[in-house]
Amino acid sequence: DAVGKRIDKFLSENLRDFSRSYLQTLIQDGNVTVNGKNVKSNYKLNAGDIIAIHVPEGKEQEIAAEDIPLDILYEDEDIIVVNKPKGMVVHPAAGHTSGTLVNALMYHCKDHLSGINGELRPGIVHRLDKDTSGLLLVALTEPSRLALSAAFARREVRKEYLALVSGLPPERGECREALGRHPTAKIKMAVLPEARGGKPAHTAWTRLWHTPDKRVSLLAVRIHTGRTHQ
Repeated sequence: DAVGKRIDKFLSENLRDFSRSYLQTLIQDGNVTVNGKNVKSNYKLNAGDIIAIHVPEGKEQEIAAEDIPLDILYEDEDIIVVNKPKGMVVHPAAGHTSGTLVNALMYHCKDHLSGINGELRPGIVHRLDKDTSGLLLVALTEPSRLALSAAFARREVRKEYLALVSGLPPERGECREALGRHPTAKIKMAVLPEARGGKPAHTAWTRLWHTPDKRVSLLAVRIHTGRTHQ
């Protein structure tokens, strides 16, 4: 029943522990073969194809451990739950090489963090924007990372936020739009049709309170999908 299906789609449907983008990277890097030969992501499967996948060992990144205070709500041998403050970046990237949550976790957890997707992004299975505060689940072991990643992929994790917004939206509502990279400002996201790279984003809200002049409202926001800047 998979004859004619793209190999990247087939693998993402059958290997739930890996994202489709990571599987595409494996294919591009020559780590996926069909009948002993390298293929491209758009290769279409034939009956009897034998697919072999090599998952590279995690590459150590030089992440400095930093003694940064953490607000830890829960911790055991498998996971840690951290209340990330506003203004803290989750993991090192261009322009943010220190002072991140990962730098703090490297100090707190020492060698007890799980790698992810071929590079050491210690224990990180989901993220929050720099200016968003809230709870982050961090995996301390490889089994817990796989279990948490699978739970997020199956959307079994309920994500809720509190947000102050301008104006007076309806008491309840939903927003269903497709989000993707802005066509000209690459560091921004925009509402785009799926044909141009947009991915479905689903947000539901309940209004909890508003100012007497109705200029500001407090919403309980439930995120059904996890798109960048949703």
